Amino acid sequence: MSTFAEFNLKEFLTKALSDKGFREPTDVQQRLIPVIQRGKSVVGQSQTGSGKTHTFLLPLFNSLQPDVNEVQVLVTAPSRELAEQIYQAAQQLASFSDQEIRVANYVGGTDKLRQLEKLQTQQPHVVIGTPGRILDLMNEQALKVYTARAFVVDEADMTLDMGFLADVDRIAATLPDSLQMLVFSATIPEKLKPFLKKYMDNPVIEQIKPASVISDTIDNWLMSTKGKDVNQLTYDVLTIGHPYLAIVFANTKQRVDELADYLKNQGLKVAKIHGDIQPRERKRVMKQIQNLDYQYVVATDLAARGIDIEGVSHVINVEIPNELDFFIHRVGRTGRQGMPGTAITFYEPGEEQTIAELEKLGIEFHPKDIRQHEIVDSYDRNRRTKRSKSKVELDTTMIGLVKKKQKKVKPAYKKKLKYAIAENQRKKRKIERRQEARSRRKARKQDFS
Repeated sequence: MSTFAEFNLKEFLTKALSDKGFREPTDVQQRLIPVIQRGKSVVGQSQTGSGKTHTFLLPLFNSLQPDVNEVQVLVTAPSRELAEQIYQAAQQLASFSDQEIRVANYVGGTDKLRQLEKLQTQQPHVVIGTPGRILDLMNEQALKVYTARAFVVDEADMTLDMGFLADVDRIAATLPDSLQMLVFSATIPEKLKPFLKKYMDNPVIEQIKPASVISDTIDNWLMSTKGKDVNQLTYDVLTIGHPYLAIVFANTKQRVDELADYLKNQGLKVAKIHGDIQPRERKRVMKQIQNLDYQYVVATDLAARGIDIEGVSHVINVEIPNELDFFIHRVGRTGRQGMPGTAITFYEPGEEQTIAELEKLGIEFHPKDIRQHEIVDSYDRNRRTKRSKSKVELDTTMIGLVKKKQKKVKPAYKKKLKYAIAENQRKKRKIERRQEARSRRKARKQDFS
């Protein structure tokens, strides 16, 4: 069993880990912390919830020099919420240090003037933020990141998707050639590769493949919406299941608004998260969710990758995401750190193929239904296919015979048909036994030759 003691971390970091209840490093931490400690640049590809944040924070904090008053570590994240999460994790580590470690979080929607004033007198040791605000403060000649020795680009594929890679490029261009660059991403799209080649010389590339696409502590339920009101079904699932904390995912902002309003009208206290909600309001809502003021959250995929909400017991997909990767990200909000979780996916009859594609990824669904206000096991949607496969296969002659069956059946026709099929099967078995006997005799001859 591996422990964090293997990494020879400073005492304050060991205390901080103990305070968080972290005892064993995750796979990505086990592989990459020693590499980062050696000063190597890294491209780490791993799924959400794999422990990426502490993978880069621990070794970088371990080599910080608090008595040197300059920016030493720079971290960019594609969303305010993700930057806030990294900031909170960094602050927790810093709080256990005897020497002051200054950590700053710069994101859009915050007081820029106040940030500029503070930077006139003091630079932070660790800078975390969204690319746009960091670049803005740099252009004002206020934030002096050119002293940074390590640059972390977190959720690089999401940074690319949201159109922030150009800002990250401009930031990287101002940093020293000897820079240690750490790029973490769930996927490595082709459009990201030119950026990596531009700034990274022979990086260590680690692809951490999970043992399964989702945690094995997650119970995956599948519920058909055929003939049902999806809003009512969502309400029923939430109130029957009594989740500790549930996130309900929809594909669009409009659908989130509609569903959240419906659930509120049914008397539930519901928070909602999507891109049109103002940053200040989103921050307030997130704090309330973390304080467990809400038991139910309705969200777009912004919450699937950009937000880490602790203690999620249930995830409900009222719609299957257009990109199947987001299904993994959504479901990955629950069942974290070995805790049990339940993921419930609604599907329409026309979405059978999409469900089949998810099953090909290794996801096993358990069909469920609601009867008498209880969630019960339902039938396997593939039962007809499985049953037809188990039937005796007929050859072309027999198929022809069956097809000739008339609507007005002649006397004894059924008996004749049944007898013909049985006789055909008997002949087949006789041929098969003869072939098996020949094969055995041939094998014996070869053994003695």
